[in-house]
Amino acid sequence: MPLPSPEVGLVICYEFLWSHEFSAGQAEGEKRRPSVLLVVTKNESGRIVAVVAPITRLEPRDPSVAVEIPAKVKTHLGLDGNRSWVILDELNEFIWPGLDVYPIPGGRPDRYEYGFIPPNLFDQIKQKILSLDELKKNVIGRER
Repeated sequence: MPLPSPEVGLVICYEFLWSHEFSAGQAEGEKRRPSVLLVVTKNESGRIVAVVAPITRLEPRDPSVAVEIPAKVKTHLGLDGNRSWVILDELNEFIWPGLDVYPIPGGRPDRYEYGFIPPNLFDQIKQKILSLDELKKNVIGRER
């Protein structure tokens, strides 16, 4: 099966590079993980640019930068029953499909996507990202 069309809300298997890995000089992430496509656009040369946020089972240190995925959504996506969060202050941008999109684990070498998160959950993620961005602007504004 070919790669799916990139669409916002799609959860893919992606080798996510965390900022601490990048700061340590790594060029590739240590783990392939479910990641949510947040933005899909085209650059000036017409290539598709995707922005993803990672999904992790590690409880975030700062809950204000994460959205917990409801158990029902995790079941729909075929993920395990452990609590998981979408982390919103760690994003990767890449040219679609890139080298870091992989088939989902579990004996499905022909599938690269877990499925879509529901629109209401995507809206919650979007609103939280926008509020984080606004917060950054306000903090930067105070430093001037």
